[in-house]
Amino acid sequence: MSTREASTADDPVIESLDQLVLPMIKGEKPPADWRIGTEHEKLVFKTADHRAPSYDEPCGIRDLLKGMEKFGWSPVEEGGNVIALKGEDGAISLEPAGQLELSGAPLENLHQTCAETGRHLAQVKEIGEKCGVGYLGLGMWPDKTREALPIMPKGRYDIMLRHMPRVGSMGLDMMLRTCTIQVNLDYQSEADMVKKFRTSLALQPLATALFANSPFTEGKPNGFLSYRSHIWSDTDPARTGMLPFVFEDGFGYERWAKYMLDVPMYFVFRDGKYIDAAGLSFRDFLDGKLSVLPGERPTQSDWWDHLSTAFPEVRLKSFLEMRGADGGPWSRICALPAFWVGLLYDQSALDAAWDLVKHWSMEERERLRNEVPRLALATKSPDGGTLQDLAREVLKIAHAGLKARARLNAAGDNETGYLETLDEIVASGKVPAQRLLDAYHGEWNGDITRVYEQSF
Repeated sequence: MSTREASTADDPVIESLDQLVLPMIKGEKPPADWRIGTEHEKLVFKTADHRAPSYDEPCGIRDLLKGMEKFGWSPVEEGGNVIALKGEDGAISLEPAGQLELSGAPLENLHQTCAETGRHLAQVKEIGEKCGVGYLGLGMWPDKTREALPIMPKGRYDIMLRHMPRVGSMGLDMMLRTCTIQVNLDYQSEADMVKKFRTSLALQPLATALFANSPFTEGKPNGFLSYRSHIWSDTDPARTGMLPFVFEDGFGYERWAKYMLDVPMYFVFRDGKYIDAAGLSFRDFLDGKLSVLPGERPTQSDWWDHLSTAFPEVRLKSFLEMRGADGGPWSRICALPAFWVGLLYDQSALDAAWDLVKHWSMEERERLRNEVPRLALATKSPDGGTLQDLAREVLKIAHAGLKARARLNAAGDNETGYLETLDEIVASGKVPAQRLLDAYHGEWNGDITRVYEQSF
């Protein structure tokens, strides 16, 4: 999640709907300026006993962040605590229980993306080795209860931790126990955004299936392949899901803004602090009737903050965020942006991908979303066969899209090599979670601690 540093005195007050759609309009870019922003989270553990380190303890989360300053990262503080870092490779931030996230810089090609990921992992591993800390690339803690996990000192998380149990049974699990890989991508116009949004939202369950990597809860198989994805099904229905209105005639920036106005608020940021506004209405805020700030109206920064508090499978801000994948190792951190860039950044590929899914009904899209967490690639496709069959077609399109982009590295290779890990998954029919379960029931002999051998 984004980290706010300061309130801005000259931040314009919102007085019209035109200002609400401004962030989306400003996101429009010609194809030559399209970039790739990759985000990935990892679980942090002490190598001696596998517990999650607290923020304050020696060689805990704070010391890991401070250690990263040797690589040129600059600290970001909240309430006197370092809670994020800024640098040339983007930003490093903390999820609620200390999951470490890199929000990468906007980059031109996947070679740069993969190099950025490699640099980041090398840096955190160097600091981690000095502190007796390791990192897991999974979609969810395989063995930790909520109670066993620390809480990071970030004001917005205090508000969310209080609010989550009021609106769903698994919101605390989402905050404390899960990790994801995401990619943020650009669009050139409102029409381009709509086509990319619809295509990626329809295919998001396929990404969930390919990257499914969370089969354990509290040390035992949980009956799912992506339990992380299942958790979102009962986190907060007002801000999650497959968004039927995206597929309706007339969808665009204004319709998205109206959806966001109906998403309940979490907070307002003032004078370096988060004010609890959980459950309140941004529409009331527009009218100066927000109970926690009577008479005040929102600024553009308040609206930007609010845009970051909806969590559907695809999210629009001034770019589109792909949100369906579980956390994973280096190869899959490179593969997720490759998958979506291949589909969305070449017009022929986008047209072909949309043709595959445009006739699906909302009921079929919802069914995929609901069945994939358990079945992954074995889920039945709306067109017959399984998602494994669909994945073969989609990956062909992604390969063609990346080949057409013709972004070459120094060795003359294009970007298609980053899809190889997905090609192998589809060829075998086994997603990452199934390989973990095979190991658990086989060579691990039911010993969940062996999962820590899978660390970065």
